[in-house]
Amino acid sequence: METLSAGGKIARFFFAWVLLFLIWLMFTSTLALQEVLTGAGVSFIIALPTNRFFTEVQLYRFKPLRLFYVIEYLFVFLWALIVANLDVARRVISPKLPINPGIVSFKTKLTSDFAKMVLANSITLTPGTLSVDIIDDTYYIHWIDVKSLDPEQCKKDIAEQFEKILLKIF
Repeated sequence: METLSAGGKIARFFFAWVLLFLIWLMFTSTLALQEVLTGAGVSFIIALPTNRFFTEVQLYRFKPLRLFYVIEYLFVFLWALIVANLDVARRVISPKLPINPGIVSFKTKLTSDFAKMVLANSITLTPGTLSVDIIDDTYYIHWIDVKSLDPEQCKKDIAEQFEKILLKIF
């Protein structure tokens, strides 16, 4: 268990309170005074016992530039999702199109477990690929149409666009 200064504990609590309050506002979608006051109160009460769980990632990691990269990542992911969906749909509609399923591997430069998990989930959520395993810094991916067994080429085709941005975020 980490030891935090009093200021760190207050910052952690305040961050959790604001995060919970923003979630409340999104769910209620109103700025009526009674809703805002209730949300502030409920968020405060929930933040008291749970603030340490909401801030597992340290507060120093939250920088405005990272928010930009998160938004960029969402757009890159959505584009990859659309392209992969169209590719898989084309293969379903035209069964004569070749498929070459197999498991490929590549290494990542990501160091944190959370960043590796985000990359694995992004790969899995993209149709045509499925993260099978991660061992240390090596990913094992089931790919609907293996174009190369070269790990560098596989990484370029499957994960490079995601990893570049994730390295900036994490």
